[in-house]
Amino acid sequence: MAPSAESWQTLAESKRKSINNTIPEAWRLSSIPSVKDQPDVTGEFICKYLSKREIEITEADAPEIISKTTTGQWKSEAVVKAFCHRASIAHQLTNCLHEISFDAALEAAKDLDEHFANYKAPIGPLHGLPVSLKDQFHVRGIETTMGYVGWIGTFQGKKGTGLEKVYESEMVRDLRKLGAVLYCKTSVPHTLMAGETVNNIIGYTTNPRNRNLSAGGSSGGEGALIGIKGSPVGFGTDVGGSIRIPAAFNGLYGLRPSAGRLPYQGIANSMDGQISVLPVVGPLARSVATLNIMFKSLLILEPWLRDPLVHEMPWRDAHERQILDQIGAKQSQTPKLAFGILRHDGVVNPQPPIRRALDIVENILKRLGHKWIGDLLHTIEAAPFASVSTFFKIVDADIPQLKTWKYDGGADIHNALGLSGEPISPQVANLFGSEQLEEMGASEIAATNVAKREYQKEYIDYWNSTKDLTGTGRPVEAFIMPCAPFPAVRINGNNYYGYSMIVNALDYTACTIPVTNVNQDIDLVDKSYRPLNEVDQNVANDYDPSVYDGASVAVQLVGRRLQEEKVLTMAEYIGKALSELN
Repeated sequence: MAPSAESWQTLAESKRKSINNTIPEAWRLSSIPSVKDQPDVTGEFICKYLSKREIEITEADAPEIISKTTTGQWKSEAVVKAFCHRASIAHQLTNCLHEISFDAALEAAKDLDEHFANYKAPIGPLHGLPVSLKDQFHVRGIETTMGYVGWIGTFQGKKGTGLEKVYESEMVRDLRKLGAVLYCKTSVPHTLMAGETVNNIIGYTTNPRNRNLSAGGSSGGEGALIGIKGSPVGFGTDVGGSIRIPAAFNGLYGLRPSAGRLPYQGIANSMDGQISVLPVVGPLARSVATLNIMFKSLLILEPWLRDPLVHEMPWRDAHERQILDQIGAKQSQTPKLAFGILRHDGVVNPQPPIRRALDIVENILKRLGHKWIGDLLHTIEAAPFASVSTFFKIVDADIPQLKTWKYDGGADIHNALGLSGEPISPQVANLFGSEQLEEMGASEIAATNVAKREYQKEYIDYWNSTKDLTGTGRPVEAFIMPCAPFPAVRINGNNYYGYSMIVNALDYTACTIPVTNVNQDIDLVDKSYRPLNEVDQNVANDYDPSVYDGASVAVQLVGRRLQEEKVLTMAEYIGKALSELN
């Protein structure tokens, strides 16, 4: 496909300037500290640019914000303006925004305040809550580039459709109905297919806690923005870890629901039409309470009536109560919860901080009286029944990724890059190469789908078999495992997705849980470790305690398919126990 008459460099620079120029002049920083001088820009550093009132508002979590905006204690306009200011500073420090719609957001907030003044009632449960969105969501008045230079000034790469800056994704309309205020869209890697966020428009999105490290990807802008408290909550997408990796890297909770719980209708995507492993949409936030509010609120609107792929499945209070009853049970009554743990997937050994985080969670749950059984799932030694041969029918063994990502040989992403002639980023080229490969045939795609179904069945059977190990009369409720083998990565260092993409292949529900931070005095390099393979060697070599010191460390809680109510309830319980420990 012929590139644009304008050079991609000119288009990218113009777009980059337009984003930065949308920041009000009073909010522009006179100078940006170097990464060397100021690696951590969270907490006290960013707060020095804010007023006391802005700090009070932006430090508040979503439930507190809603409790005040829905009762008239806080004006929506003041709340939105405070987050717009903090998001502006966040972008200047980390490159986390693609689109800014502050003026429209402030007008929407004024309308909400007027509604409350007239009716003494909120417009919905999210009245006045600022919500950020990954730059896949279509929002009226602003573009969706998804990191592609060739999508600038178009609708998903096409010109003259009449949909440009007019069309809105289904969830966007739902969030407006609920009273949320949409004020910005966040950065992604072009193609979406990378665990780091980088593109030729805004550059590299850094981790606000340590700008030597990545914010993750592909919802990396969401991770950075929420991590620096420039947003109380946002939505990302996940087809291989793209919610959980940024959430983990930035010390956040992130929900990867099973396919069909929340509406994906009208969201831009890569490789649209690949349905073997469906992408999902989910929230990232500072607390599970916030995830709960967002999930429940969206289900109130019955999204299955507008999105053909959403299951007719309202929030199930009985599932939540079941977990709460088991948490509060005495041993003489209903048995407590049972958990499994996956420490090592047999391919790449997690770095020392991740191993310590797993130990912390295990010890806390044991101390609280819950059942715990040994290494589970995907581990070759522990679970030969989850057949390795079946697994490698759905995974490219040479480059650890799902085969479903390359059904078209990379045609979709290379065509999108070709619209402007821009180069592919190294992070994406690591997976897809610099040019299109041969597409898979129908028979190979069908065989991959059969192998995926067989793999899912093997895991179901094994999960059920844990009933004989727990002593509760039930299989394990969930298991704990790494989101990634590292707490974060340096530039171009995210080279393994095995711990996240396996959950996508199984379509299990998963939630990240921040556990601790890297401590260079405790999380020492294991000099005796002998790597299993080249990828394992690279991950081991990348770890430097002095570089990673202070970085967030998280795990993921994995439940069965479509068990969002149970997983969120357990994640909140574990998170509270961790906070009391700390």
